[in-house]
Amino acid sequence: MIVRIMGQGQYRLDNSLVDRINAIDNNIVYHVARGDQIEFRKDLIRLISAVKEKGKPVDDAEIVESAIIVPPEDLTFEEAQKIFSGHGLIKD
Repeated sequence: MIVRIMGQGQYRLDNSLVDRINAIDNNIVYHVARGDQIEFRKDLIRLISAVKEKGKPVDDAEIVESAIIVPPEDLTFEEAQKIFSGHGLIKD
């Protein structure tokens, strides 16, 4: 699976990691729904870190479609309310 982190490139993730990424995504949806900006920020950073640590960078010369697009770390809470609702980034 290819995951793009906005402004940081694409990463190739093993499909076995989708559940871990989805769990973090679901936590972010929960925090945003509750208005918990602190926990939202922590989990967004955790999501980005997990992709970068577990994924393999895709070469910039390789053109591949991203299955998931993760917003940047500096995403505002107001922007997050539009993105992290319902199912979040990963559609179950």
